[in-house]
Amino acid sequence: MSAPSGIPVPSAPPSYEETTGINVSYPHPYPVPEPGQKPDGKGMNPPPYMGQPAPANNPVTVQTVYVQQPVVFYDRPVQMCCPSCNQMIVTRLSYDSGALTWLSCGGLCLLGCIAGCCLIPFCIDALKDVDHICPNCSALIGSYKRL
Repeated sequence: MSAPSGIPVPSAPPSYEETTGINVSYPHPYPVPEPGQKPDGKGMNPPPYMGQPAPANNPVTVQTVYVQQPVVFYDRPVQMCCPSCNQMIVTRLSYDSGALTWLSCGGLCLLGCIAGCCLIPFCIDALKDVDHICPNCSALIGSYKRL
């Protein structure tokens, strides 16, 4: 087979190695089955990488830490885990006279309510400070100060 100009026509296209200029005579890094040989898996794995030693099987200890968000106390019961008895509870509220109660009493006295009406703030829970108490162990958990 020759072309009309006399240049012979190649019988097959060049291989990848010939096209990219890779040294065709360079030995393969792992065994290649010869034509007609069926690969059986023996000796077909690449050699192990010798650059780094195999990792040692050191046991890894995992510690779970639960971080509890700080609880903000207001004038309503709070559901939480009691730090004293470690039970899930809803806090019990206790009202105590605080700075707002006494200031309200003094303000009513200045307005002329001296006949006993100035003592009304001591009867109103909305003017008192609030203590949150555990119903199980009666421990004081937190407080809410009005002023």
